[in-house]
Amino acid sequence: MTATEARIQELARQHLDLGRDLDLDTGLLSSDISSLDAVAFVKKVGVAFGVEIPPEEVANWKNMRNLAAFLDSGSG
Repeated sequence: MTATEARIQELARQHLDLGRDLDLDTGLLSSDISSLDAVAFVKKVGVAFGVEIPPEEVANWKNMRNLAAFLDSGSG
């Protein structure tokens, strides 16, 4: 697990009421998270990393590892 993935996991623990760790190999909506909570979470991740995450990027991600890759690429 990369440092970015670990930070996303920690943010999920803080902001999502999953009762388990976020599965980085699935999308947010596949993790029993409402679309409103998913949008709010992505915004919180963006704030934590100091980047703006465009909605069109989110639609292209298959899983949360794609979010980590986006953050690591400096595309934000």
